[in-house]
Amino acid sequence: MKKTTTPFYDILGISSAAICLVHCLIFPLLTILPLGISHNPFIDLTFALIGLIAILKIIKKSSLLVATTLILSISLIWISILSEMILDIHLDLIFIGGIGMIIGHLLNYKKHKHI
Repeated sequence: MKKTTTPFYDILGISSAAICLVHCLIFPLLTILPLGISHNPFIDLTFALIGLIAILKIIKKSSLLVATTLILSISLIWISILSEMILDIHLDLIFIGGIGMIIGHLLNYKKHKHI
């Protein structure tokens, strides 16, 4: 019986995208409370860099569907983050990109698990 190993970059990508998505959904609620917390787009940039590293390692050996999903998703995330940092415009594309990243990594993880 062939032993399958957990693809490290899929787990990294799923974790990073899920934490980023939770951060993006919960953070606006925390800004309502008088805690003195303000949004820092560099946190989003950190998550995007981790996701980009994972994607660059994965797309070399993945299917066209997975590669396309991941590239489109990270593009939406980067567009959203850069528009906020440069133009001070918040776009909701980051949510769609985060969900797409999770889906892409899960598809790739499932594909490797069955091999």
